[in-house]
Amino acid sequence: MSAFQSLSHRQQGLLLTGAGALIMAPDALLIKLAALPDAEILMWRGFLSALGFLLIVLARHGRGTLAAYRRCGGIGIAVALLFSLTTCGFVLGNQYTRAGNVLLILATSPLIAAALSWLILRERLPRRTWVAIWICLGGIALIVIDDIDAGSWVGNAFALLAATTLALNFTLCRTRPGVDMSPMLTFNGLIVGSGATLVLMMGGGVTLPAPSQLAVVGVLCLVIVPCGVTLLQRGPLYLPAAEVGLLLLLEVVAGTFLAWWIIAEQPTALAMVGGCVVLVTLVAKGLYERRLERRVLPAAQTE
Repeated sequence: MSAFQSLSHRQQGLLLTGAGALIMAPDALLIKLAALPDAEILMWRGFLSALGFLLIVLARHGRGTLAAYRRCGGIGIAVALLFSLTTCGFVLGNQYTRAGNVLLILATSPLIAAALSWLILRERLPRRTWVAIWICLGGIALIVIDDIDAGSWVGNAFALLAATTLALNFTLCRTRPGVDMSPMLTFNGLIVGSGATLVLMMGGGVTLPAPSQLAVVGVLCLVIVPCGVTLLQRGPLYLPAAEVGLLLLLEVVAGTFLAWWIIAEQPTALAMVGGCVVLVTLVAKGLYERRLERRVLPAAQTE
């Protein structure tokens, strides 16, 4: 038995989702560094990430690749469409407003997911999860409070679209427990890439980015996005949708601090406090639930 298999079902979910969030941390920063027009960044992100997702599915499932796609069914098609909207909202949000604004609004996805899970799945979350969500949102607000006035309403609207469709995506995945929807991310990339290509063809055609821009896009779309999003998409197999959204706050904190580091800006004291609030809350919640698991497991084994 591997070390991963020896973990509890919940611990596996926390590990996969947390790793996915941290891998995705440079996403917003690299979109900024690529400095490509809207349709161009969407086209390259769509097609290159589709290739990356397909390679991951082939590596995981081999001869069972087609069966993995068929298992997703109609819900899988909805997941692909929703994640296409999430991708467009996230990328365009970063094009029209600051990364901090986008990350702050994306951090509302656990609250949206909790509401959707209650409406659609009738899931009830423990009080500690709700408390953690609200504390983390408070910490995120401290991190980007200086940036709020600088963002445009267009960018904020795109970011809200990303948060809502992401929450709905994770909630739909919970309606098919045990079915891995991550293979459908291939189609998300194809949808986004095809739509952006159509826009480019109507506006004057496709141009090749500069080598430095292409290198940034290549790392982002062939490695970071496929690996990170695949792990995140598997989260609902193990955890309620709201808790998957809660772990996404790791991406918000890490991504914001990474952006500050790369562009040589020093975080304010208020931002440092906000980041610590989020990290301490997530760690405390994880340790508390680990303690609860240790109490429950011996009791279950003796029955």
